[in-house]
Amino acid sequence: MPIVAATSREDKTVPILIREDHGAVARLTLNSPGSLNALSDEMLSALAEAFAALAEDRSIRAVVISGAGKVFSAGHDLKQMQAARNATDGGRAYFDDLFRRCGVVMQMIPALPQPVIAEVHTIAAAAGLQLAASCDMVVAAAGTRFGVNGVNLGLFCSTPSVALTRALPRKLAFEMAATGAFIDTDRALAGGLINRVVPAERLTEETMALAGVVASKLDIAVKLGKAGFYAQIDQPLDAAYDIAGPVMGENMMQADTAEGIQAFIEKRKPSWDQ
Repeated sequence: MPIVAATSREDKTVPILIREDHGAVARLTLNSPGSLNALSDEMLSALAEAFAALAEDRSIRAVVISGAGKVFSAGHDLKQMQAARNATDGGRAYFDDLFRRCGVVMQMIPALPQPVIAEVHTIAAAAGLQLAASCDMVVAAAGTRFGVNGVNLGLFCSTPSVALTRALPRKLAFEMAATGAFIDTDRALAGGLINRVVPAERLTEETMALAGVVASKLDIAVKLGKAGFYAQIDQPLDAAYDIAGPVMGENMMQADTAEGIQAFIEKRKPSWDQ
């Protein structure tokens, strides 16, 4: 049965974010197609709640984030943002809090013990691209376009650029942010923004297959490995090895790891307790 994380601002009977568990894979679906799955206050709150629950859920070993309707996500809710300008400070307190909250949600993704895969179709723009770029992997439907186009409205996408500059070469990321131009799947794949491009009709099938492969691996190995991966990635080379070595040492101390290695030596499948 689907797990409803929250309801929409407009219709309290409609779930704005849906969680569906398929064995060890959890699917989170942005379910606000009328707003092009905007990252509204309600959507950010729902995502934060869902990520917090997943962080404690030992039964889930991989997470997929998808979008209902025509696009993956077009970014922040601009109508909601404009309405905030009616505050006495012109909305400054709201805007500062919005971008802070959005940043917190994005940081929850690499902090999750489970690998997270974005299943992207048609358009991932602005904060919607920030969400996809914050994921550990991205599978995109052929024909999908990617952009941080806020500058076209007079708003440089500074917070989406944080995720973008960690997923793309900086010159390409800056070009996108400064011009507002979108890139296609070929350029996104070449730049390292996405992992795979698949036919649109097979997007969910291919994404779930990748998630299934990840979910089939030894849980503790992936959990330790993901945490270590992000801990070392921005460190100087010597510091990175200082972090990675103990992570592998801890991994080696696991009984299931010893069993996996012995099974490989004996040319048989491992018998894991997970």
